[in-house]
Amino acid sequence: MAVFSELEVWIDPLARSGAENMAVDEMLHITSGELPLLRIYHWRRAAVSFGYFEKLSDAMRDFPGEEIEYVRRWTGGGIVDHRVDLTYTLSIPKGHPLEQQRGSASYAVIHQALATSMQACGVACELAEVGTDNEKRSCFVKPVPFDIVDPSGRKLAGAGQKRSRHGLLHQGSVQGVENSEAWQVALIQSLTTNAKEKGLSDPGDVSKVVSARYGNSAWTRKRL
Repeated sequence: MAVFSELEVWIDPLARSGAENMAVDEMLHITSGELPLLRIYHWRRAAVSFGYFEKLSDAMRDFPGEEIEYVRRWTGGGIVDHRVDLTYTLSIPKGHPLEQQRGSASYAVIHQALATSMQACGVACELAEVGTDNEKRSCFVKPVPFDIVDPSGRKLAGAGQKRSRHGLLHQGSVQGVENSEAWQVALIQSLTTNAKEKGLSDPGDVSKVVSARYGNSAWTRKRL
């Protein structure tokens, strides 16, 4: 059974900086309408994102490099290296049945659909039942329940979530998929049987949100 009876889909045509990608997600979440929205997107340069409650120093320690842009997300979750992944975002409006579920339940539902899309692309995977005991903050080193792992237990997909007065924002990261275009099609099909193309050329004045939050050093260094 599909997760959504209807779903708007926007495959962002622009490869953006880390700060721009986070700003676009926030703007879409705040301005989206009555339907859930899936955004699939890319990165213009090397970037590492880290959850709202994580430390910048941990991100820089785990993934060092002068060429890397470090960006704090609006959502939770751990530290993610976006040089090696595929990324998507789901914005689910307030009052939607999935948005009303508890965090772990909504996480599991979305990741079950994601696992189905990955399996359709030939990736052997399943939902993790338990987390690990290590203290690493890197998202792909520390699986949590309902992350997606391969048969050996290696993490392949995780996400961060945030609930706001606008609904649920789910930012996901996927590794191990070789054909990104086939995966995009499979993901949409696993989420809905009624996809509607979102007619967006640009979600708005991204630069203002970048300056106020994601490109602002005070935001990035909120927790050192």
